[in-house]
Amino acid sequence: MHLISRISRRKPLLSVKRTLSALAVNTSGLALIELAYSLPILMGVGMYGAEVANVAMVRMRVNQISMHAADNASRIGEGSLLSQKKIYESDINDLFVGADRQAGKYVDIYEHGRIIISSLEKHSDGDQYISWQRCKGKKVHQSSYGTAGASSPSRPVNGMGPAGARVTAPDNQAVIFVEVSYDYQPLISSTFTSTRTITTRGAFNVRDRRDLTQIYDKTGSDPVSSCNVYDGVD
Repeated sequence: MHLISRISRRKPLLSVKRTLSALAVNTSGLALIELAYSLPILMGVGMYGAEVANVAMVRMRVNQISMHAADNASRIGEGSLLSQKKIYESDINDLFVGADRQAGKYVDIYEHGRIIISSLEKHSDGDQYISWQRCKGKKVHQSSYGTAGASSPSRPVNGMGPAGARVTAPDNQAVIFVEVSYDYQPLISSTFTSTRTITTRGAFNVRDRRDLTQIYDKTGSDPVSSCNVYDGVD
């Protein structure tokens, strides 16, 4: 009886040992376990790469907007070869519409950013000043280089642009200077990038002889893209 009792007690122990031994040599689920451990890391790296690529793409698009807007603003105007070209409020409004089309719905430049177009000129006193300034966009952002008017307290007497890369206008000519400030919209999460605001600039000399006295209103009722208004385009 004692012998039978001992044997019966050993059977569960032997069964457990066999099970553990079988598990020790069984590698059928190893790949699944490795995947479970590595998948969060791979997903994190993939999302980081996607966010970095998106930042680069959006930055390039915003930079193109500032350059194209400055280039186009330097070409606008109506007039003959024998007279100075006049620019109109409608011309500038068209520039803003064009920038919106170029940005597309993905960037949505006026919902999350602001475009500031300035006409930098040389005053009779020899210093630089902003003759006029037009803005568009819902982002609350003022020009980093001054406001319009020869008597403006923030007049950019030394030109516009960051230190070491300032732009100045020659005598009797103008330079179109465009600033774009855009609040970056993350593709996945802001955790994967330190970029919060993208700021770009563009500047071009006015191509033709331009009437620098004022911006004209062709119809008498064209809206003015004032820098005191924060809106987009229709």
